[in-house]
Amino acid sequence: MDLNEDLIQQITKMVVEKLEAASSGQTIQQQPTNEQKVELFSRRPIGQLEVETVKKSPSGAVVFHSTTQGPKRNISTVKPKPTTAYGNPKSKPQEDLEEDKLAEYRKKTPARIGVGRAGSRPKTKTWLQFRLDHAAAVDAVYGEVRDDLLEQLGLFQVQSKVSDKEEYIRRPDLGRKLSDEARALIQERCKKSPVVQIVASNGLSAKAIEENLEDVYLSLQQSLNNLNIDMGTTFYVDKGRVAVMDDIGELLQPDVVVMLIGERPGLVSAESLSAYICYKPRHGTIEADRMVISNIHKGGIPPVEAGAFLGTVIQKILKYEASGVSLVQKEG
Repeated sequence: MDLNEDLIQQITKMVVEKLEAASSGQTIQQQPTNEQKVELFSRRPIGQLEVETVKKSPSGAVVFHSTTQGPKRNISTVKPKPTTAYGNPKSKPQEDLEEDKLAEYRKKTPARIGVGRAGSRPKTKTWLQFRLDHAAAVDAVYGEVRDDLLEQLGLFQVQSKVSDKEEYIRRPDLGRKLSDEARALIQERCKKSPVVQIVASNGLSAKAIEENLEDVYLSLQQSLNNLNIDMGTTFYVDKGRVAVMDDIGELLQPDVVVMLIGERPGLVSAESLSAYICYKPRHGTIEADRMVISNIHKGGIPPVEAGAFLGTVIQKILKYEASGVSLVQKEG
C-alpha cells in the first residue's frame, strides 16, 4: 500500500514544530475542544516554605536534622503513670493498702501482727521464731543467777520457803515467806531501821537479774547518795515473790522497801525487770499500797534511767509518807 506523500510531509512538519517549541519554552496553542479538563490537585504549593540551611560537617559525619519546630523533650525523665482503660490514674489495690498499714503497725510494736500464714498454719519463719521465744521464756523461769554477779555487787543470798522451781510455780504463798535460816541471817547481817532497804530476787526470770540488776542497782545507789537518803544492807532472795517485802519490813523496820525482781517472761522479752516500792510494808499490807516500775530492759526503760528515776520516786514517797493509791490521793 503506497502512503500519501502530502500526509507524510504534514505529519513531519507538525513533529518538527512541537520539538522546536519545547526547546524554546513556548507553548503551542491547540485547537479548542469541547472536552473540560479536571485538575485533581493544585499545581502551586500551599503555605509558607522555608529553606533549611544545612550546616557543614566534617567529611563522613552523620547529621540528623529536626523536622519539627517544638521544644525538645528529655524522654528519659518522663515516667508514664499507670492508668486504667479509660485513662484515669490507677489506684493501689486494697491488698497493698492493707500491707502498708500493717508495716506501719509493726514499726510501733514488737507484737506478732500481720505475720501471714501458709494455708491454715503460720509461716515457717514465724513458727520457728515463736518456738525460740518460748524456749527463752522457759529458760528464764528455770534459770539461776550466777554467784559471781552477786559477789561483784556485794550481795549475800537467802532463801524463801520454796525448795525448788516446781514448788515455786505451784505454791506462790511459799515464795512470799522467808525461811527460818534466811530470817536469822538477815537479822545478823543487815542494818536495822534504814530509810531505804533494797532487795533483789530472781522471781520468774533469772535472765532479767543477770541483764539489768547491775545497772539499775548502781544507778539507784548513786541517786540515793546524791539525795542524802540512808540505805540499808542490800541482799538477794532466791525464789522470792513480791510480797516477801512484808516479811522483810517486819524484820528490819525500814521506811521504804524497794524490790528488784524478774518479771514473768513473755514472747517478746524474757529479760524484763520490775521495781516494786512500798512505804513501811508490814504483814497485812494491801496490794494497792505497792507501786511498780516495770518493763526495765534494753528494749523498754533503760536500766540506768530506771535506777535514777527510782530515786526521785522514793524521795516523793518519803515526803508524803505514802505509796501506791494513798500517795496519789495525798498528791491530789
